[in-house]
Amino acid sequence: MKLSRKIGWLSLPALMLAGLSCSTASAQTPAEVVPVVDTAVPIVVNAVKPKPLPNGVAKFDGTVMNATSVQITVKAKGNDMSIRTFALSPAATAKMQETIAKGGYQYGDKVSVIYNQSSLQALKIKGKASKSL
Repeated sequence: MKLSRKIGWLSLPALMLAGLSCSTASAQTPAEVVPVVDTAVPIVVNAVKPKPLPNGVAKFDGTVMNATSVQITVKAKGNDMSIRTFALSPAATAKMQETIAKGGYQYGDKVSVIYNQSSLQALKIKGKASKSL
């Protein structure tokens, strides 16, 4: 016990000296804040507007279920319950004959059918046909 008391009394002046020589804690002053200047000017780009279709003509996007030289059956892109069968116009029939000679449209091919709304006759079929086997 005597030894620990002697060590305590001898270390007390050292602790006092260390405590008095330390500076007080204070917050740092913030550095100058440089304002951020946006030098980039946005580039205005005109949006691409699709060509309007003539009156009585509509577009149907979907996947092919069946395609022959006289008609095409297409399932709607977003609604699997919507299925339409289009008869082909004479111009579309000639184009379909060429497509069938190269392999034709197979089940699942993505197409867009431009058709006459009153007769449901396909005027034009846009899409990539499958490669022939």
